Amino acid sequence: MPTLIPAPTRVAAAGNKPKLIDEYVGRVNSKTSELSVAHMRSPSGWVEPGQTPEFREITVVIKGRLHVEHKGGALDVKAGQAVVCEPGEWVRYSTPDAEGAEYIAICLPAFSMDTVHRDP
Repeated sequence: MPTLIPAPTRVAAAGNKPKLIDEYVGRVNSKTSELSVAHMRSPSGWVEPGQTPEFREITVVIKGRLHVEHKGGALDVKAGQAVVCEPGEWVRYSTPDAEGAEYIAICLPAFSMDTVHRDP
């Protein structure tokens, strides 16, 4: 039988400015460890610490631009595009544009503070 997720749970975000994270599926809202799905809204100038997660992260940008730094350089993911970061890859996300960005993040397995491995 299908399971209704009546509402997301707002979870804390890392970074230099407040960012909204609404988890629909994951360890917090649905007690799901296989994957997580979260709606992100980050302001202009937001930058989070670099990380080397143990999970695959698929990010679909809905509005704005997400800047993704990695060991080989950087790339920009615009509205209507997606980026896939593999487990063990160092990445750092930011939203440098005036309008910030809105995006959906899917992590396999689910996002966990124990497996994100953020830079100090």
